Parts: sequence; C-alpha cells; structure tokens
Amino acid sequence: MSAAQGTERTAPPVDLAALPALQRRTSAVLIASQMLGGLGVPISIALAPVLATQVSGTEALSGFASTAAVIGTALVSLPLAALMTARGRRPGLVVAYAIGAAGAALVVFAASVKSFPLLMLGMACFGAASSANLQARFAAADLAAPDRRARAISIVVWASTIGAVLGPNLSAPASRSFAGTSIPETAGPFVWAGAVFVLTGTLIGVLLRPDPLLTARALAAPGEQTRAGRSLRAGLAAVKASPRARLALVTVAVSHTTMVSIMVMTPVDLGHHGAGLELVGLVISGHIAGMFAFSPVMGWLADRLGRLSVIGLAAGLLSVAALLAGTAGPSHGQSALGLFLLGLGWSAGMVSGSALLTDSVPQPARAAVQGLSDLTMNTSAGVGGAAAGLIMSQAGYGWLNAIGAALLLPMAALALFTARRHPAPAKTETETGVSS
Repeated sequence: MSAAQGTERTAPPVDLAALPALQRRTSAVLIASQMLGGLGVPISIALAPVLATQVSGTEALSGFASTAAVIGTALVSLPLAALMTARGRRPGLVVAYAIGAAGAALVVFAASVKSFPLLMLGMACFGAASSANLQARFAAADLAAPDRRARAISIVVWASTIGAVLGPNLSAPASRSFAGTSIPETAGPFVWAGAVFVLTGTLIGVLLRPDPLLTARALAAPGEQTRAGRSLRAGLAAVKASPRARLALVTVAVSHTTMVSIMVMTPVDLGHHGAGLELVGLVISGHIAGMFAFSPVMGWLADRLGRLSVIGLAAGLLSVAALLAGTAGPSHGQSALGLFLLGLGWSAGMVSGSALLTDSVPQPARAAVQGLSDLTMNTSAGVGGAAAGLIMSQAGYGWLNAIGAALLLPMAALALFTARRHPAPAKTETETGVSS
C-alpha cells in the first residue's frame, strides 16, 4: 500500500453545480462498459470445463477451470482496491481488464500446447475481468447522492444483463469462427473475450474522466483525507467500528454464496429428473434474468424503504427459492420458479448490501473496504461452490438447498439486531453525494 500511496493522484476541484451532470456521464460510461465487458466472461466461461477436460485428458479436472477463475477474481480484489485507492477507479479498472485479456491469451496458448498448469494460470488471470465488472458498481456510487446511491449501483448491475444472457448463446458461434485454424475450437471464445476486454479497458481509459473516486475525494471535507485513512488497515478498522458495515459484508457474502451453491448444482438435479439441455438453458436464463434484470427495482426499494428492509427481503426471497428448488423433484416449473427467485434474492442482497457498505464507512476507506468485500464474497462463494458438489453427492439436492437456507439465518438475525440497536443516522441538509 505505501508504495502505491506514494504515487497517489488527486482530481481537480469540481463545481458542485456540475456534479449531477458528471454523475450521469460517469454512469453512462460504466453502463456501456458493463454491457461490453460483461459479455466477455459468459461468452467463454461456459466452455471452460470442456476445455479443461480436453487439455487435462480427464473429466475429473473439468471443474478446476471455473474454480481457478473464481480464485483469480478473489485474489485480485485487494491489489485492485489498493491501486484504486492510490490512483483512482480508471487505472484500476483498466489494469484489471488488461490482466483479464492477458489471461484469455494465455488460455488460448495453453490449449494449443496442451498445458494444464498454464491453463489454470490463464483462468486465474482471466478472473481479473470479473473483478473489474464487480468493482464498477462501486464506481457508480462514488458521486451519487446518498438517497440515490442504491439506484446508481443497481443500474450498473442491470447493465450486466445483456452480457449474461447473450454470452452463453454466443459460445458456439465463437467456437466455430476458429474452425480449421491452429486454435482449438473450444478456445475460440477466449480469443473473442480477450478482444472484448481490450475494448472495454480502452473505453474506460478514454471516457471515464474525471475519475469518480478522485473527484469524490476532492469534494470531501477539508482535512478528511489522509493517506493512513485510505489504507487496508483503516478499512478493516472502519468495518470493525461499524455494525452496519459488518452487516453489509455478511449480506453480500452470504447472498452470493447461497446463490452460487444452489445454482451450480441445479443443472445436475434437473438432469436427474429428465430435463434436456434446452430446458436447463431456459431455467438458467430465467435465473440470470432474476439476478440482473430487476436490480433497478431493488435499488429503488433500497433507497425508498431503507437498506435493511431490502436485506430482509433478500433473506426471504432466497429462503423461498431454496424451499421451492429443494422440493421441486420432477416439477420443472417449480424448479424454474425457485431459480428465478434465487436470482431475485441475490439481486436484493447484492444491491442493498453494496449500498449499505458504501454508506457505513468513511469516504477515504471506501475503496479498501469495497475490495475487502469482493475478496470475502468470492472466497466464500468459491468454498460454497466446491462444497456444493460434495453435499450433492452425499446427501442430495434437497439437503443442499436446506443448508443454503440455513446460511441465511445468521444474516437475518444480524439484520434484525442491527435495525434495533444501530438504526441509520439521520440525514442532514448539508449531506452531499460524497458524504458518508
């Protein structure tokens, strides 16, 4: 951190009257980048297990490709937060997409030479692009007014819908585009993904000006900004000092872990009950729609009703989803409804938890805390996804959903306790878009 802080940058002063227009411009750039960058991961990740099988020569290692990407996403979270703290959102996002593009190139090379270790390294680097996609939601909140912060986050989350829905459907055409070349067809989507990441990084590098984080820092109260206040240690201290920040971290981590654990095993359960690939695709598409398409509604609710109310809604939706999915059996319609609600509950938890986290810590420490949040979220989900297969094989899909629902109990209890003992501070007339 210290080396990065020694080269920190600041933004020139911004007229407060120009702040709304600047926020709209920032949001527009982030939305465009999410639409484009969000396409890169899904277009290739669907074929990652197939590619791992071909390179390794065994299906037993097929799941390691996706796991490596998740690990890469988690590992880059804190270095990315450190870079953003010192240099701003724009350099951090550009570097993350550049690492993702380099990872895609390494995956293609590994597939060509049949090197499984290189494939794992490439997939880990590839995961950096996912970290950039996640961090973009916090960039949208940097300049947003407190009473519109959740909506700003939710619009960027919503922009991921296009890539999430189109990406898997483009995997096959992307593979065929390299038929007859020296590049294996299953590696073809990674070529396109790398190109997408380069374009996205270029878009952000050129248009995300002035930098939203540095601008928010320039608008902060005099004397509020110190180098020590932006460190990871300061971020950890801010979370420790704020019960609402701790609830936000728990909400994001538990919502994501519950969703991932159930979602990854749903295609297997559907197959056990006679569902074909087309039906599995429809169920997963409905789940993705629940995750992203309704996030603006969750943002509006979080701003109007309060963050904790929507966290309660997330716990309720995820619990009902686990109940429906876990008891569906051969009822594919019930499974589809359960997976849709699972995505909707994830959206409620992600948007409200991210907004609450931003609300609850001082502005200087936000970038460090947000990196810590993504590290916690992805590490928890990685463990949950790995454990899901073991639970499924030993106890069945129903018990997997029951355990997923049980994870929500501490989150709901903590939300109730926080609402009673640590209510939201009253807003003041002088509160601006960059205040805490």
